Amino acid sequence: MARKILVSACLLGHKVRYDNGDVPCLDPRFLRWYEEGRMVHICPEVTGGLPTPRPDAQIVGDRVLTGAGADVTAEFEKGAQAALKLAKEHDIALAILKQDSPSCGTLRIYDGTFTDTLAEGQGRTTALLRDNGFKVFGEDQLDEAERELASIDGASR
Repeated sequence: MARKILVSACLLGHKVRYDNGDVPCLDPRFLRWYEEGRMVHICPEVTGGLPTPRPDAQIVGDRVLTGAGADVTAEFEKGAQAALKLAKEHDIALAILKQDSPSCGTLRIYDGTFTDTLAEGQGRTTALLRDNGFKVFGEDQLDEAERELASIDGASR
């Protein structure tokens, strides 16, 4: 049986983003994996206890802060731990998470200045998953994710 993929809920059309929106991924490969029943979804921020909608947050130093300066680090950490638990429970093959997010960004995140400036970096959930040996890709890295899945699926046959 094909192994599962941990996915940011917003990529599946769930309205869980800070602005109460979603960003569905409509790539045919992503949709096929969904149809195959491979996806396990989570929004680490909501799971961590934050409401929808919620103030925009960014990583500032070693904390996660809202634009108004409220510290939401604990909620982000709780959500990251929940994602890790889910990944382990479902023996996921890899994760596909929302690029640019302070939870889920895989290559880049907002730089902490609240000026819509992106910088190289990773979100809190991505970092924890990677620290625990999981491969994590953004929705804009599906070529890499597809290659990784092919190698995993091929090895398990």
